[in-house]
Amino acid sequence: MKRQFVAIVLIFTIGLLANAFQGNAQNKIGYISLQELISAMPEYKKAQTDMQEYQKALVQQGTDYQQAFVDKQKSFVADSIKMTAAVKEVKRKELNELYLKWTNFVNQEAQQMMNQHEQELLAPIQEKAVTTSQAVAKENGYAYILPKEQLISFPAADDILPLVYKKLGITPPAKDAGAKK
Repeated sequence: MKRQFVAIVLIFTIGLLANAFQGNAQNKIGYISLQELISAMPEYKKAQTDMQEYQKALVQQGTDYQQAFVDKQKSFVADSIKMTAAVKEVKRKELNELYLKWTNFVNQEAQQMMNQHEQELLAPIQEKAVTTSQAVAKENGYAYILPKEQLISFPAADDILPLVYKKLGITPPAKDAGAKK
């Protein structure tokens, strides 16, 4: 009975050790710069173009609000001599509302619209980058992938960015000759 117990404990211990060694072999840690990956994706370049067009449209809208205010103000100044006090008060309120609409759009609304549009454009690109990175990590036996920007020291061999570029069919951007890695 004692021999059987010792044999079971020995087999259990060997199993635990084998599991520990196998577990350590599977816990490869890699890293990636999602910023580099996303900026190299064709979808990102298209999104940048779209953002520039959207920004131009917002600038034009702000300019239109400004022009409407300036035109209304000129009209008010020119016609105010013929207006009664009540009409002047109504026109001043209109001018004030138009001015507030213009300044609110320029100072807040346009930026909020820009941020929301950017998030709508970038969310699927970021999701694709993360999903592809996860797939490459799994295919290559990496248990953990860390963001390169958060690391102080890292071996080049564990950078999965080239593997993700390959999976996405992206030609890596040329490195600057004078830039440090």
